[in-house]
Amino acid sequence: MPTNQSASEGNDDQATWALAALTAAEYGFPAPSGTNWVDLAEAVFNDQVARWDTSSCGGGLRWQIFSFNNGYDYKNSASNGFFFELAARLARYTGNSTYSDWANTSFEWSTTIGLVDSTWNVYDGAYTTGNCSSIDKLQWSYVAGSFISGAAHLYNITSGTEQSNWKTALDGLLTQTSKTFFPSGIATEVACETNESCDTDQKAFKGILAQSLVSTIQVAPYTADTITPLFSTSAAAAAKTCSVTGCALNWSGGWSGSTGVGEQIDALSYIQGLLVNDASAPVKSSSGSGSSSSGGSSSSGGSTTTSSGGSTTSGTGTTSGSASGTGTASGTASKSAAPTGAGVNMRVGMSLLVSAVGVVAGLMM
Repeated sequence: MPTNQSASEGNDDQATWALAALTAAEYGFPAPSGTNWVDLAEAVFNDQVARWDTSSCGGGLRWQIFSFNNGYDYKNSASNGFFFELAARLARYTGNSTYSDWANTSFEWSTTIGLVDSTWNVYDGAYTTGNCSSIDKLQWSYVAGSFISGAAHLYNITSGTEQSNWKTALDGLLTQTSKTFFPSGIATEVACETNESCDTDQKAFKGILAQSLVSTIQVAPYTADTITPLFSTSAAAAAKTCSVTGCALNWSGGWSGSTGVGEQIDALSYIQGLLVNDASAPVKSSSGSGSSSSGGSSSSGGSTTTSSGGSTTSGTGTTSGSASGTGTASGTASKSAAPTGAGVNMRVGMSLLVSAVGVVAGLMM
C-alpha cells in the first residue's frame, strides 16, 4: 500500500484500485513505463488472500486492514464483493485456476454467512464480535454490481453444470438488483437518495453499478435483455435532469440541486452504457495474437482470445467446481496485449464519448 494511505485504507479501498488496474489491462490501456497493470492487480489479490480471516465468521475479509481503525471488527460485502470480482476477473484474464478457486471460496462464504441471501439480496455486513450472526441489511447498488460482475465473468469461463450454477446466481442477482435499485425502471440509490442523505461517495454508487452491468453484458451477452431496458429508462430520466451546470442525482423527481462529480459519473455511465454494443470487449492475457468475438466459446494454447459470452477454455487452466481456498497466484500467466492495439482501444473510447454527447442530446429532445 502507498505509505500515505496505509493508516486509513480499507480492503474495499485497496480492491477498488486493483479493479481499476485490471480494467486498464482488459481494455489495453497503455501502462506507464516500468509498470504492468496486471502485476498491480495480482499484488492486491495476494495481499488480500493473506488477510482472509478464519478467526471469526468462518472466513471473509474485514472491512479495515488495521486493528486500530474503526470497522476492523466488521466484515462487509464491499470488501468481500470486490475481492470476489477481482478473483473472478483475474481468473478470466489469466486462466489461472488459483483465482477461480478463491472466487468460489469467497462467493460460498458470502452466501453461507448471509451477506448474499437466498433471494439474492446483497447486504452490507456483519460484526465479528457476534461471529457475523446478525447481518446489517442496508443495501448499496455498487456492491450488488460487484457480485453480478464476478458471477458473469465466472459464467463466461465455465461450462456444463458449473456454468449453469453461475447462470443461476447471475440471474438471481440481476433480478433482485433490478427490483431493489430500479424502482419504476430508473436507477436509484435507495438507501440515501430519496431522503437526500447520500454522502460524496454514495452519490457515485449507482454509476459504478452501471459500469458493472456493462461489463456483464460484454461477458454474458444474454443479460442484455434484462439490462438494456433499465439503461434506456434510466438514461432518458437522467438526461431530463441535465443542464449546462450538470446532471442531478435524483432522476425520478426532477432537479434535486445536487450536481457533483458523482452525479455526472452516474448520468454518463447509463447514457454511455447504451453504446455497449459499439465497445471493444475486455481482452484476456495474450501473446499478441488474440481476437475478439461476440459469443460462443473460444480456446487456445499459448495465447487466448477475447470472448464476449458463452463458455471459454483457457490453455492455462479453467475454474474448478470446488475451491481449495489455499495459496496465492503465481505470476505464470502471460500479460496483456490488446488484440487490435492500445491505440485503437483509446480511439474507440474517445469515439464513444463523442457519441454519448449525441445520445444525451437526443434523449433531452
